Amino acid sequence: MGLKRKNKVNALFNMSSLTDIIFLLLIFFMLTSSLVAPNALNLKLPGRSESAAPQTEQMHDVTIRANGTYAWNNRSVSAAELEGEMRKLARRTASQRTFTISPAKQSPVESVVLVMDLALRLNLNAVLLPEK
Repeated sequence: MGLKRKNKVNALFNMSSLTDIIFLLLIFFMLTSSLVAPNALNLKLPGRSESAAPQTEQMHDVTIRANGTYAWNNRSVSAAELEGEMRKLARRTASQRTFTISPAKQSPVESVVLVMDLALRLNLNAVLLPEK
């Protein structure tokens, strides 16, 4: 008997449906990734400004020592006293609300973050200086 199949099995794989799915996934991830806002520090990048930069001799300084203690303008203070000094600084005009944070090389990260968090809550401009 000479029976032959009329339909042959095609061994090729059709990629067109797979590329459609990939493009849909790509569009989905591009749209959803723009909706997610990263939870990070609000950094001010350098650029041009019309206001004059504050003089460094007028700027206040928070020094964080290696043992985690604080100093406000070279005067030892506790964390509560530091917050009080920063609150006094927050009452000044916007151009005078800048201070520097000078951590020692082995100072705890928690102490630096505490000062940065205080500056953020009090709407102060903090400049983190390199380690001493």
